[in-house]
Amino acid sequence: MDWLALSLLCALSLASADAATKAWLRDYSARELVLIRFTVTGLLLAPLLVGLPSLSNLPTPFWYWIAALLPLEILAMMLYMAAIRDYPLAQTLPYMAFTPAFVILIADWLLGERVDPQGAAGILLIVTGSWLLNGHSARLGDWRTWAAPWTMALRVPGSRMMLAVALLYALTATMGKGALQYLPPEQFGAFYFALLGVATLVFIGLPQPRALSRLWRRPAAVLVVAALNGLMVYTHFLALRLVEVAYMIAVKRISLIIGILYGAWLFHEGDLRRHLLAAALMLAGIFLIAW
Repeated sequence: MDWLALSLLCALSLASADAATKAWLRDYSARELVLIRFTVTGLLLAPLLVGLPSLSNLPTPFWYWIAALLPLEILAMMLYMAAIRDYPLAQTLPYMAFTPAFVILIADWLLGERVDPQGAAGILLIVTGSWLLNGHSARLGDWRTWAAPWTMALRVPGSRMMLAVALLYALTATMGKGALQYLPPEQFGAFYFALLGVATLVFIGLPQPRALSRLWRRPAAVLVVAALNGLMVYTHFLALRLVEVAYMIAVKRISLIIGILYGAWLFHEGDLRRHLLAAALMLAGIFLIAW
């Protein structure tokens, strides 16, 4: 399977995991959902750890990167789960398009990398798409209302949480470059999720045994969501091995469109045309940034 097919499968499995979570696990707490996404998924990915190099050979900087990444990753997932569980997918998932825009800004701040005109155009498309998501709050004849869609995004809890997730993922993506250089990509994914699973179990699961016992109220749904998430992780790193990161991430963000379609199909979320147009603009911005 080539990188494009793997990336599309990755996008489909991510959007499907989100839709399955919203449909079947809506009454689960954010902590329980994080345990499913990290701990249960980590268990399913454990066979990929066969052949992992000795951990004693990993240098100290690797563990510094991991120590910084784990809490940010867990916090991002808790916000992500709460957002897709409690708010319409069409009003939350598209804001993940801000991740590559934030990456450019963070790289400029931390690494001194400058944005070229194509990257700036990509950011403009993403911002325009975010305006269109809440465009009903603006009136074209009254310029004083033109900023209302952005202020509304900050007022709506689900949109605000997903913007925070996009920022956190931009940080972890930039910092993850430091850790990824010490392991092959496909093994890094399984190892990283194993660590995330253990950390989630220790800091979220064990202090609240009731959350662990409640986890298996719907074992079939839990396993389906974890398996879809595991497929996303597996195809993500397989695709990364075959193509540049920017290309793979750009295609993976097609999950935004798939998620909106799931929202209309399964949860009868309205205003599909405007939401799809907004997501398409944001996706076009991602492709401009990637290329």
